Amino acid sequence: MLGAANLPLNELLAHFGYIVSILMFMVGIMLMGRVKTAKNGNRLAAGAMLLAVIAQLVQMKTIDPVWIVVGLVVGALIGAVASIRVQMTQMPEMVALFNGSGGLASLLVAVAAYAYGGIPSQPLAGATIAGSRGDVNGLAVMLSILIGGVTFTGSIIAFLKLAEKMSGKPILLPGRHAVNILLAVLVAVFIALGVWVLGGGVGLALLVLVILLSFIMGITLVIPIGGGDMPVVISLLNSYSGVAAAMAGFALGSHVLIVSGSLVGAAGLILTQIMCKAMNRSLANVVFGGFGAEAATGGGGEYKNVKSADAETAAMVMADAQSIIIVPGYGMAVSQAQHAVRELAKLLEAKGASIRYAIHPVAGRMPGHMNVLLAEANVPYEQLFEMDQINEEFKSTDVVLVIGANDTVNPAAKTDKTSPLYGMPVMNVEEAKTVFTMKRSLGGGFAQVKNTLFECPNNFMIYGDARKTLEEIAKAVKEG
Repeated sequence: MLGAANLPLNELLAHFGYIVSILMFMVGIMLMGRVKTAKNGNRLAAGAMLLAVIAQLVQMKTIDPVWIVVGLVVGALIGAVASIRVQMTQMPEMVALFNGSGGLASLLVAVAAYAYGGIPSQPLAGATIAGSRGDVNGLAVMLSILIGGVTFTGSIIAFLKLAEKMSGKPILLPGRHAVNILLAVLVAVFIALGVWVLGGGVGLALLVLVILLSFIMGITLVIPIGGGDMPVVISLLNSYSGVAAAMAGFALGSHVLIVSGSLVGAAGLILTQIMCKAMNRSLANVVFGGFGAEAATGGGGEYKNVKSADAETAAMVMADAQSIIIVPGYGMAVSQAQHAVRELAKLLEAKGASIRYAIHPVAGRMPGHMNVLLAEANVPYEQLFEMDQINEEFKSTDVVLVIGANDTVNPAAKTDKTSPLYGMPVMNVEEAKTVFTMKRSLGGGFAQVKNTLFECPNNFMIYGDARKTLEEIAKAVKEG
């Protein structure tokens, strides 16, 4: 503290800005953990990022900040336009692109740190990467490039799968595990060499090789993963982008970048673990297993005694129900039925029904996908319940309406040891008095296994597009 009195005013202001922005990042992430406060948490984190950039400019008073300001303005405009124009059903694709952009930004920052040996007013100022702190700085640069490159191309593959611009099924390359091991060994060797020779021509060549190999690794690691595992992949790539940013912070000696990157990395890793637990699978199984590449060996067979109902029948039953639980799935997102769901819920509430929404952790294509869609339709936060909170309530519920969900409501996950879903926590919807399951057909979900819910005596299938069917049910409820 005594030494701080001798610092120039701009240094004092900058460090104060860094501390405040770090605190804002921490509080922002805490607020994002609750649905009610998530919006404010997002705004606070965005403000923290802006404050960190401003503090950096204050510290770099000897450098012309024009290009930095230009980049800030252009990036803000691109982000604003993209966020306004994107459809809520396209949010998973946008998140994937954001993760990739973060990884690429960290890679470019690390390359700049290598090229210039740091930035003025930072610990690396006036020194080369291979200076007195060469080992630490060189390793940080290389790791930032590696993780950033993997995040970038991996996120692009995730985007293409989510946007259905390439097959969502796992693409299993011949000898993929051997290829990934070979790539990892080569990268480790090049990084070890690069830490000692950065700053020379050979160092530049190794840097380029690490960049190229990181891009290839991002592709080979994500391309074998199926579209149904995208919630895990997106949260994992989000973690990668944070770690890459933290490594870039070590290369630059930027405390705010180290802390903010570490927060994002840790939050993404925790979320990834939650997603894996929700599917009863290990992270290694998701990343290396190629789940969904082949037809399931268990849980097959033809359907028997499947009953169906029309919109009028469903409307009549739900109009007399006192308690209704709605279970949304990816089918709701595909048909953009969230607003129709909300309108039907309002009509049923007016008739005295209690409406709740049961959200499975891996429903949809990204963490929180269903929450985002329902929030867009102004569904009250108080009506949203996670699986663990509501799973015991199905047995005392009059009607359950399943909208486009499949694997997350399959009772076979609890009983069929031959099913690839066995052990996966699922919604106990079959315990309700009456279940209406809305699907286009009896086709399998991501796991491509038979859903025994369809054969339950209290389940009735309603075939067709979810949005149109919900509108028909709402119309029937109105007409009594």
